[in-house]
Amino acid sequence: MAKTGNDTPLMQQHRAIKQKYPDAVLLFRVGDFYETFGEDAIIASKVLGITLTKRNNGAAASSELAGFPHHSLDTYLHKLVKAGYRVAICDQLEDPKTVKGIVKRGVTELVTPGVATNDKLLENKSNNFLAALHFTDKETGIALLDISTGEFLVAQGNDEYIDKLLQSLKPSEIIFQRNYQKHFKEMYGTRFYTYTMDSWIFDEAFATESLLKHFQTHSLKGFGIEGLKESIIAAGAILYYLKETEHPNLQHLTHIQRIERDDFLWMDRFTIRNLELFPTGNDQHTSLLQVIDHTVSPMGARLLKRWLAFPLKEISKINERLDAVEYGILNIELRTKLTAAIKSCGDIERIVSKIPLKKINPREVVQLARGLEQIAQIKIWLTDNANPYLKKLASALDECSQMVLKINNEIIDAPPVMINKGGFVKQGVDEELDQLRSIASGGKEYLIGIQQREAERTGINSLKISFNNVFGYYLEVTNSHKNKVPADWIRKQTLTNAERYITPELKEYEEKIIGAEDKILAIEIERYNQLLNELQHYIAPVQVNAQALATIDCLMCFADNANQYHYKKPLLHEGMQLSITDGRHPVIEQHLGVDETYIANDILLDPSTQQVIILTGPNMSGKSALLRQTAIITLMAHMGSFVPATAANIPLTDKIFTRVGASDNLSGGESTFMVEMNETASIINNMSARSLILLDEIGRGTATYDGISIAWSMVEFIHNSAFKPKTLFATHYHELNELEERLANVKNFHITHKELSNKIIFLRKMAPGGSTHSFGIQVARMAGMPISLINRANTILAQLEQQHVKEDGKERTGEILKQISTPQVQLSIFDAHSATFDSIRKMLTDIDINQLTPVEALMKLNEVKNLLK
Repeated sequence: MAKTGNDTPLMQQHRAIKQKYPDAVLLFRVGDFYETFGEDAIIASKVLGITLTKRNNGAAASSELAGFPHHSLDTYLHKLVKAGYRVAICDQLEDPKTVKGIVKRGVTELVTPGVATNDKLLENKSNNFLAALHFTDKETGIALLDISTGEFLVAQGNDEYIDKLLQSLKPSEIIFQRNYQKHFKEMYGTRFYTYTMDSWIFDEAFATESLLKHFQTHSLKGFGIEGLKESIIAAGAILYYLKETEHPNLQHLTHIQRIERDDFLWMDRFTIRNLELFPTGNDQHTSLLQVIDHTVSPMGARLLKRWLAFPLKEISKINERLDAVEYGILNIELRTKLTAAIKSCGDIERIVSKIPLKKINPREVVQLARGLEQIAQIKIWLTDNANPYLKKLASALDECSQMVLKINNEIIDAPPVMINKGGFVKQGVDEELDQLRSIASGGKEYLIGIQQREAERTGINSLKISFNNVFGYYLEVTNSHKNKVPADWIRKQTLTNAERYITPELKEYEEKIIGAEDKILAIEIERYNQLLNELQHYIAPVQVNAQALATIDCLMCFADNANQYHYKKPLLHEGMQLSITDGRHPVIEQHLGVDETYIANDILLDPSTQQVIILTGPNMSGKSALLRQTAIITLMAHMGSFVPATAANIPLTDKIFTRVGASDNLSGGESTFMVEMNETASIINNMSARSLILLDEIGRGTATYDGISIAWSMVEFIHNSAFKPKTLFATHYHELNELEERLANVKNFHITHKELSNKIIFLRKMAPGGSTHSFGIQVARMAGMPISLINRANTILAQLEQQHVKEDGKERTGEILKQISTPQVQLSIFDAHSATFDSIRKMLTDIDINQLTPVEALMKLNEVKNLLK
């Protein structure tokens, strides 16, 4: 906005504040409205759908103007932030009634996606993390803070680890050094909302001092992060950013926690995407989280999401959860009572975090007390139970009885949401408040009392009390009784037939009643703020309560799932063999029709006997589902959940790798095949002895011979690796079935099917042996391709098969394959069925039917039958 000589003091004040926040939309409080000017007004008008006008007051220069009532801030604020704008809220810092001239104004809060505390900006079941990255040549430090819950996490590692954390925790905003913008875009793309800051902020000494000052400690050893230099710098940058965005009250940030990579089962971002663990915004796809999340509290839902992203890797902790889930299944009554109580608690984690921010309303304070009352009951139930883990969680619960007593004594049971409505402080809490309420609500009775008392004292029966705007309340005495007026009355007015007087008591009452409403609200707000200051002492124990409740909620959720969906307890062991009996895909089975049954399958992977399974079968037969369900069952077991199988012996797994489905990264200049090779290279370079690898149709994105060669060599590499990772390899390259003969621990399996009247029926059952046909044309027919196209495809297929078989009787491709050395592979794109059908066709062509006897015909038929075996 250009400066002009005709600017009013108000606009000069706006310009000065706007210069401090040039990259934010400034909501400027003017009276009962929040106004926006210039470019901010254009943005507000467009995003909020409010009227855009001009403000010029006759001046040559004019400015765009758009505004909305101050009480509608919550309605409009979240729309601006969700549209990707930073919003500076500028309030009046003085009471206009007490100030002459322009009111002092200042920004009271800068709202960005990562520091939002407004309920409309937050999702109940998801954290709202602000992330800070500190880049160095060796490692990157990351800090994540959810200001709405008080969770503060740090970690550091290579780019792949940071990418995994960002993918799993999905921060709403990321801050980092300004000179690393290009690097950030190259590594993590453009899918995040980012904000860059000066490099001097990312300093170890500055960050350490900020953290020590905030936590009021002498060192960071107690948090286990002292040696994490890059993480500390990132955490310090977050505290600085909060200060810059006008968030000084951070008493709910009571601890900082380290995320240790080696504590959890590793899944890279490709695996998280391929297994469809989390919702993607695509309504047509149901994620695993959506299927297993039956938590009853927002805290539980947020924790379950964390458990899914970071499965455990320590058997004792996994079994601790599994035993607690089993106890919940067996004790239905306890489970029912716990879930009902936890549901009644509400989101106490976010509610208590609003106390230092002064964003908590009276109704939420009462909800906090109700939640703590439920916690007291939960503690009693769990203290008497037989499960050690549930007992440990019960011991962590703190009833905060003094906090509950304080709230119940001071706040009414059903208070209003808005503080400025008043009426939420109980009777008997403040004597002056009670008197003012009595005056405000019982003014008429009070005046009648004064009138009756003075009439009895003076003997003036006709005495009456009235009011006017000149001198307020007064006593009116007729001339016939004016000789009875006492000396302490003060005459204010003489009329023809009467005189008007005031008394000290009447004047005092007048002063009280005129400002009673304002005083009542002021006292209530003062008492409320005093209460909030006292409640701050209980923030840490309530946060511990919230975490314990969230854990119990997740465990009872697992118990409900197991009971409802017939999941069984997995056996985790230190061995290497993976054995699943009647395994099912938890998402697919819940989306089947009423009359449909999921076809369960067994899986056995053992590095010493059956390390690699090559899985073949028709398109759409269920190969990919079988791969995914194996990974998901392993993952769920490491979460501490029961699994969709009748039995599951799961070895301790440190990494799950998947390469499933086709995708590309065109914006990054990468084709589908390049993306596939990148993901596959990541698997090969990071696999270990305890890894589970799932590969689906590797090599299909390039020329057939190239694809077969890559797939073949990958199986050889994995099989011959010193790690011998357990591997499921689904493919349409039936030539890979030859590997069973060459490599000791490679086994062929296929998904069964039936052919009926030139149609294919998928049986979806896994059986030993390789498949020799993909039935792609039949699947195309099922998809609704035109018949003419299908017929043409069959013709072309027959021609290709015919041309492939050499007429000179030389060895066919299948026979050549058996003789070539392993490193020098030259494979056929055609399967054994094609050669068989060609033999039958040639045999039938050579037969002279006219000279064939019945016995010879039967013999020929038997010969054909033997060829098909």
